Amino acid sequence: MKKKLLSLSLVAVMALGVFAGCSSSGEETTEETTEETTETEGETTETTGEKYIIATDTAFPPFEFTNAEGNFVGIDVDIVNAIAEEKGFEVEFQSLGFDAALLAVQTGQADGVIAGMSITDERKETFDFSDPYFDADVTMAVAAGSGITSYEDLAGKTVAVKTATNGADYAKSIADQYGFTVVEFKDSPTMYQDVIAGNTAACFEDYPVMAYNIQQGAQLEMPEGMTAAGTQYGFAVAKGQNAELLQMFNEGLATIIENGTYQEIVDSYTK
Repeated sequence: MKKKLLSLSLVAVMALGVFAGCSSSGEETTEETTEETTETEGETTETTGEKYIIATDTAFPPFEFTNAEGNFVGIDVDIVNAIAEEKGFEVEFQSLGFDAALLAVQTGQADGVIAGMSITDERKETFDFSDPYFDADVTMAVAAGSGITSYEDLAGKTVAVKTATNGADYAKSIADQYGFTVVEFKDSPTMYQDVIAGNTAACFEDYPVMAYNIQQGAQLEMPEGMTAAGTQYGFAVAKGQNAELLQMFNEGLATIIENGTYQEIVDSYTK
């Protein structure tokens, strides 16, 4: 009986030794994993882990649009993605249309907006803007072969603009001088089609946008000398909100400009 008890005691001691060994091994593995995680975190110290909702337009090529493969792309989209990668945060784009994108930010449904949005004093009352990321001049376009070559040719006619844009502001500023009326559209493609169909005599749009669409086959042309100084585009958040996001955008923008990523993005859509 004593021998049996002794044998059982020895088995128990051996078992404890085995479990103790497993526990020690597990602790060493955990420590090693923790060190690796710490090292990894050390390599990405600027990672915030935050996910931000970015509102944008639906169709404003080359700044934001859906390509042939069904992917949402464009200069604005690629810039934000590059900055997010640089600064270590995630983004979710919401393609809403220009007016709806602004409203989403104002009502807290989105954290920021990038949509070829001109920085103006009026908008600064509602939004906090980033450093400018693009300079855009305004140009006039007419239907190919229309014969319209100057603002004077617009007298008595109607011209098309996209609501709340740089082009709309410029067209309205010279409408009385040249005797034309202005009609507004919610998106650029509809505006272009109205001009091509002959319903309106011309449209005003930011030069890079107009040039891209003509390059892609839009039956429009830009008369010489009809380009005027425009404004600068900015990323925006609701006034007094998301200061950290705005700071990361500015820092990331400076970095991608310095390392050449910014110019690569712009060139990929304009050359």
